[in-house]
Amino acid sequence: MSGDSGRRRTPLVVAHRGASAVRAEHTLQAYELALEHGADALECDVRLTRDGHLVCVHDRRVDRTSTGRGVVSQMTLEGLAALDFTSWHDPVPESADELVGEGSHRADLLDLDAGERGEADAQTEETDTVPSMLTLAQLLELVTDYARPARLFIETKHPVRYGGLVEAKLLAELRRYGLASPPSAAHARAVVMSFSPSAVWRVRRSAPMLPTVLLGRTAAALAPLTVAAVGATAVGPGINLLRADPGLVLRAAEQGRATYTWTVDSAEEAAFCQELGVGWIATNHPQAMRGWLT
Repeated sequence: MSGDSGRRRTPLVVAHRGASAVRAEHTLQAYELALEHGADALECDVRLTRDGHLVCVHDRRVDRTSTGRGVVSQMTLEGLAALDFTSWHDPVPESADELVGEGSHRADLLDLDAGERGEADAQTEETDTVPSMLTLAQLLELVTDYARPARLFIETKHPVRYGGLVEAKLLAELRRYGLASPPSAAHARAVVMSFSPSAVWRVRRSAPMLPTVLLGRTAAALAPLTVAAVGATAVGPGINLLRADPGLVLRAAEQGRATYTWTVDSAEEAAFCQELGVGWIATNHPQAMRGWLT
């Protein structure tokens, strides 16, 4: 992200909760498809279960994204594994316009009648033997075993009942996969993010070589003194904040920090981020984003 004249370098594409526009978010299927679509990195949210497991769930409750009800932190991994985290998301959009740029392998379902759609869905279910509840360990295995290098951006959610235990468990898991102590930030396969300055500081203190992103919805949340105090290596403004304060990218670069922007889901937003010099773009449409950025 230099100030050189001419075309800025192309931002790297982060699949927000996987290819979540066409697959249920935070499922192995969504992340596998994102990698197939050429995503440079994957993004996930993690929460701690009652019995101490890190699972990939965005909301405090499972009501929106599963067949169950309840608070993640009050549930066991076994209880979560019994729920279906895929059926809430309809993989067949209402119109063909929603498939433009996505190249979904289910686009042909739009031309099928109801009976044929049901048969195709049944065939998909027969071959899908992967539990829909995704643990962080399963996602780390996908990233580390994949044929090409890919990064994993992991957001810890706060406030939560377990406080700093979430970061402690996360770092322990990253150590287990050999990802907690990269030789440099440029060679890191994992990045930890949070809206909580305290969470970012805990990670920087325990794993100083691990890249971190302080996320923010307002300019005050990403004030230079706050970012410097917690030692974040990057700032993470939402796209609305970036529109209101485009100078944020340059200010971060002057401090030696990268910029991660979420959630960018249109060609116009992609061009805006590229012009500013954003380093990482989180999107629900990783395949379309790669086309928008070329």
